[in-house]
Amino acid sequence: MKKKISISIDEKTIELVDKILNEGTFRNKSHLIEYSVKKFLEEKKE
Repeated sequence: MKKKISISIDEKTIELVDKILNEGTFRNKSHLIEYSVKKFLEEKKE
């Protein structure tokens, strides 16, 4: 089950996110951010 959250992100970071989205690897910002958070958490576990 997914839950909606609200976050604030620096404009420069959003610009980078938009550039990555244009590459077509991710469906949308939520997909990219969820993937990134999961990767970060996996690395922190190690």
